[in-house]
This record gives sequence, C-alpha cells and structure tokens, in this order.
Amino acid sequence: MKLLEDRIRTEGIVKSGNILRVDSFLNHQMDAALFREMAREWKRRFAGTEVTKILTIEASGIGLACIAAEEFGCRAVFAKKTAGNNMDADVYATKITSFTKGRVYDVVVSKRFLTKDDRVLILDDFLANGCALLGLMDLVNQAGATLVGCGIAIEKGFQDGGRKIRDMGVKLESLAILESMEGGMITFREND
Repeated sequence: MKLLEDRIRTEGIVKSGNILRVDSFLNHQMDAALFREMAREWKRRFAGTEVTKILTIEASGIGLACIAAEEFGCRAVFAKKTAGNNMDADVYATKITSFTKGRVYDVVVSKRFLTKDDRVLILDDFLANGCALLGLMDLVNQAGATLVGCGIAIEKGFQDGGRKIRDMGVKLESLAILESMEGGMITFREND
C-alpha cells in the first residue's frame, strides 16, 4: 500500500535492534484518515469472508481494529494484557511474547465476546516473529471460532513471523512489508 509506505519513508525512524518507530502516525499519535484507507484496503483484500469480529491485542492495534470494524460492519474486541476487577472470570487465555518489549504477557478475552459463531479477522500494527498473531490465533481456536485471516499494517519481512503464519495456510495480508532496514535505509518488498 503505497500511502502507508510513503508515510513510513517520511516519518519512520529506524532504531538499533531492528526497531522501526512509526509513533507519529501509527501507534502513539494516530492518523485516523490513514487508518480509514488501511481499513478499506483490508476490506478489499478480505472481500467475501463475512467477518463478524475483528480481534487485536492492546494497545497499538486498538485504533486500527476500531476503524476496520466500522468498515467491515462488525465489532472489534481486544485481548487484554491485564485483567482488572471488572473483567469476566470466564475468559480465554494465552501467553504472548512481545518482540519490542522483550517480555511475556498473559492475555485474555472474555468468552462473551468471542464465540464459535464468529468469523474472525485478526489485525495488528506490526508483525516480526509472529508471537502476537500465534497467541491471538490460539484465542480464536479456544473459542471454536473461524479464523478468516490476519491483517498487518507493517510486516518485517526479514524476520520469520510472516513465513511461519503463511506456512500454516493462514491468509495473511500485510499492507507494507519491510525487506530491509540496514544502515537506516528502509526498503520494501513488492506487495500487491
């Protein structure tokens, strides 16, 4: 998606350790107009899948998921990293290792909000090693729901997460795939 790639080129900051900061438009300060265009692109790529629920993980995926849910005409639900006192006791739970934060999170989704009748599209801002997607896919499986696919804003194509997910036969649609960030220079993989 050229619009997203252009924003990454102009506003993205490459940090050591294969970290790309895009906090000026994606995951700290959010550009809702850009999110709308991204949601429309995912809607095009997942046409005919009859999505009934968008699933993401807190916090960075929530903005994307909400706007995409509006585009798909369904609801968004996010896996919580901390269950507060007001959280249902009956939850699906899994563990997810964060590439950026370098720690393991216990994440939960209330069983009321993810059911066997749901057709789930998982959305997230980044894909590196695939741990978040695998954890979210585990929650979908626990619910007995149908996974229609995964949508990612930015995939680090030089890491193995995308390959792992695709090798499982899951439809994975990344709007921008980074081929390399060597020397602070960002190059993109050709992507339809």
